[in-house]
Amino acid sequence: MEGDSVTLHTGVTTNQQDRIRWYYNDTRIAQINRDLSKICTDVQCNEGNERFRDRLKLDHQTGSLTITNTTNTDSGLFILKISRGSSSDNEKIFNVSVHGVSAAERDEVKIMPVKEGESVTLDPGVIKHSNYLMRWYLNETLIAEITGDQSQICADDQCKERFRDRLKLDHQTGSLTITNTRTTDSGDYKLQINSGRFSIIKSFSVSVTDSGLSSSPAAAISAAVAVVLLFVTVAVAAVIYYRHRNSTRARQKGNGNQSNVQDVPGKASSSSTEPLQMDVTNGTPLIQTETQQDTSSSDIKSA
Repeated sequence: MEGDSVTLHTGVTTNQQDRIRWYYNDTRIAQINRDLSKICTDVQCNEGNERFRDRLKLDHQTGSLTITNTTNTDSGLFILKISRGSSSDNEKIFNVSVHGVSAAERDEVKIMPVKEGESVTLDPGVIKHSNYLMRWYLNETLIAEITGDQSQICADDQCKERFRDRLKLDHQTGSLTITNTRTTDSGDYKLQINSGRFSIIKSFSVSVTDSGLSSSPAAAISAAVAVVLLFVTVAVAAVIYYRHRNSTRARQKGNGNQSNVQDVPGKASSSSTEPLQMDVTNGTPLIQTETQQDTSSSDIKSA
């Protein structure tokens, strides 16, 4: 698929007697001389040919050729010629087919956003063959592999602790599923498919975002305390509200009773507007209570 990397293996280990040349549709694109003094790729071997600019890598030990960030224009025949001493060239032909996809589709496949706690499946989109060796890496650390009918998840203790019972492999496609994801699962995942003659590297970027919930004991306790405080606050607010409402009703009831008293015939009103009697000695009003006023009226009647 477009964007993948592919390595074409020579199957040999070079020595000073070897001369390795790579051709793409009869155009030389890479070469290692016998004494390894001259190594060139793409425009270094063919001035002006920029088809593979900065996308070819040579393994100096084996002469294997890697094409990175492939495009659909990279499809075609790659020919390897190995010369050893005076013997004739040993030739191998690789037919590379790159399937084109849109940039949006490529990003959708390779960038995997997921919320914490959800599951995510990294699907390479291939049919696994019996001779394939498939290895999954997270940030260059091996986390799972499938060899024939055998599989292994997390060879070391650190990996087992990190992904405890959360990795699942599909033996038919080589897909890797991560269950109950955590933010620490974010990173660059790579699948290397090796067939002996070639290997393909498929890359996936997983981004696990915090869902806002945490299963840690401290977080759980904090959440419980927050809930309790919320209920206490609501309860206090309710008590204050009901007390205020009852107090208001009591005042309103008292005012109503006073109005009823004023309406009774012959009953003096506390809000009477009769003029105050003044003490002429100091100019202050003489204040009489209701009882005193009633007594004075009785005395007058008796007299």
